[in-house]
Amino acid sequence: MRVLVCNAYGSTDELLIEERDDPVAGDGQVAIDINAAGINFPDILAVAGEYQDKTPPPFVPGNELAGVITAVGKNAAGYTVGDKVIAAIRGDAFAEKCVASTQLVMPLPPELDFEQGAGYAVTYGTSYHALRQSASIQAGETLLVLGAAGGVGSAAVEIGKAMGARVIAAASSDRKLAFAKKSGADDLINYSELPLKETVKGLTDGAGVDVVYDPVGGDLAQQALRSLAWHGRYLVVGFAAGDIPKFPGNIALLKEASIIGVWWGTWLAKNPQGQVQNMHELGALLAAGKLRPRITESYAFDDFKQAFRAISERRAVGKVVLRMS
Repeated sequence: MRVLVCNAYGSTDELLIEERDDPVAGDGQVAIDINAAGINFPDILAVAGEYQDKTPPPFVPGNELAGVITAVGKNAAGYTVGDKVIAAIRGDAFAEKCVASTQLVMPLPPELDFEQGAGYAVTYGTSYHALRQSASIQAGETLLVLGAAGGVGSAAVEIGKAMGARVIAAASSDRKLAFAKKSGADDLINYSELPLKETVKGLTDGAGVDVVYDPVGGDLAQQALRSLAWHGRYLVVGFAAGDIPKFPGNIALLKEASIIGVWWGTWLAKNPQGQVQNMHELGALLAAGKLRPRITESYAFDDFKQAFRAISERRAVGKVVLRMS
């Protein structure tokens, strides 16, 4: 099989496609022929050696996939050869085949094709956990989503609307905001042209927002924190801008606000039954037509450099996937 290998920390342009033996399903595992794999910004950080959970080279990056089960190991009840599945794994997704623990594998929702499934588990799993468990967002509250046209951002827009929130989408261009509008956003802010805090205040009659969903970080973070309402919740999801923000503690005090970190992968490992329930609830939203994963760029495996650049250069809207077959 062919795999995409990081032999040394650096640029994704330096990754190499190599040949390896097919993996064999072990105890509690299934073997999967991968049809498509989703690309996320943390994949770029992992290859650069800058992700918080470092994997020493050489390694195969990639954390979400969709495909077909080709073999079932011992004690891997619940799945059979030929099942269409999605999986959220820690590495090894950028390959033609992989093995995965059954705890990390889920049936491919019937509403999704393989490419949509490849872009579903991490982005929707992260955003649902963030809004449900971390923020406990309620119907009628106001949600501000930064990076609202990206993978997790657009998922947060959809999920926030499905939960009954008013959603304010913020992004760096009108093209991205048009995409966020299609995802269901009620109000739009181009933060390349307008001051974020003042614009939010104007849209909320000075009250501020109840929840901020921030996968961007950088200079926007303090503006977004200051736009919170009383008892607001600020979700730290990621740092696509590159800079880790430093938060002024006095703002949290004055608003009795909460700054909450969101690390879905670790939460999933510690709460497997909670994750099963989350995916069940997401599946119900899918079946009701309230969610629609949008794959906007799909690249052949050999074109992986262009796929990663779409994200690293912050051009992508929606989800970017690699097609393995």
